[in-house]
Amino acid sequence: MVRQMSKKAAVVASMNTSASVQHQQSQEKHQRSPEWYATSEGSPRGVIHTHALDELWLHTGTACNLACPFCLEGSKPGDTRLQLMRFDDAKPYIDEALTLGVKQFSFTGGEPFINKDIVQMLAYALHYHPCLVLTNATDPLIKRTKQLEPLLGYQQKLHFRVSLDHFDAAEHDKARGEGMFSRALEGMRMLYTMGFPLSVANQMMSNLSADYVADRYAEVFREARLPEDLPRVEFPEFYPPEAVVSAPQITQSCMVDFQTESSRREFMCAFSRMVVKQHNQCRVYACTLVDDDADYALAATLTESLEIPVSMKHHRCYSCFKFGASCSELAGK
Repeated sequence: MVRQMSKKAAVVASMNTSASVQHQQSQEKHQRSPEWYATSEGSPRGVIHTHALDELWLHTGTACNLACPFCLEGSKPGDTRLQLMRFDDAKPYIDEALTLGVKQFSFTGGEPFINKDIVQMLAYALHYHPCLVLTNATDPLIKRTKQLEPLLGYQQKLHFRVSLDHFDAAEHDKARGEGMFSRALEGMRMLYTMGFPLSVANQMMSNLSADYVADRYAEVFREARLPEDLPRVEFPEFYPPEAVVSAPQITQSCMVDFQTESSRREFMCAFSRMVVKQHNQCRVYACTLVDDDADYALAATLTESLEIPVSMKHHRCYSCFKFGASCSELAGK
C-alpha cells in the first residue's frame, strides 16, 4: 500500500505549491478529469516533470496478425482502436522531435509490420538517429525482410525487440497460437543473420528465480543459433486497455518519500512521448502505456506536451513506481 509517510516538509511544500499552479493552468487549458490532480482521498496526485525529449515513440496502430488475450494494447487483426499511422502523419513529429534534441525513435503497435508505411518511416528516421521496433517477428515481419535490407546501410542502427513471452514453446503458444514460438525464433534468426541487433521482451515470472529464467532463455537462444546472452526486458502485468485495476494511489508525498530526483528522471514520461492516431487525428500521449485514457492525450504537438506535468493516476503508473518498469531501452536516459 502506498501511504502518507513522514514528509520532508520543505521539499514537499515546494513541490505542492509549484505543482498546484501548474495543475490549475493545465486544467483550464486541457479540461482533464479531477482524478488527474487528486487521489480519491483528496491528496495531491504525484506527478512527473519532463526534463527532455530523448525518445519519441510512434504508435503504428493496434492492428496485429495475432489476438493475444493479455495484450496491453488489445491488438488483434483489423483492430482500429488506434489507427494505422501513415508516413505523412509521422514525418511532422519526427521533424519536430529533431528540433527538441531527440536521441532515438521507437515504433510500437499492434504489429508494426502490418503497417505498409513502416519501412518508409524507419528509413526517414534512420537518417538522423537510431531506431527501435517492437515486433512479434512472425509473418508480417518475415515477409518484409527483403525491404529491410537497405536499412542496414544507414550509419544509425535499427534494433528489434521481439516478444517471446516464455522460454517454453507451449506456454508461449498458449496465447499467441500454435507454432508462433518457432515462427518468432525464425524471424529472430533472419534478423540476426542479416546483422540487426536484437533483444527480447517477456513478462516477469515471479514464481521462478531470475537465474533459472535466464538459463532457460539462454538454452532457447542457443538452440536457435542466436547469442545466448541476448538482452531481455521483463515487464510486470499491465492488463488489457481500459481494465479496471485496483492499485495503490500515488501522491506527491510518495514521489518524494519513495523516489529521488534521479529516479524520477528515469520514468518514461520524464524523457519520452508517444504519438498515436485516433479519429483521423494525431495526438501526443505521455508514454506508451496510457493510450487508453484520454487524460493522457497531452497536446497536438510535442513542444506543448513537454510543458504539462504528467499525473501518476493510471494503474500502470504504479508498475513504473513499484518495479521501475520501462518500455525504453535508451541508454543513458
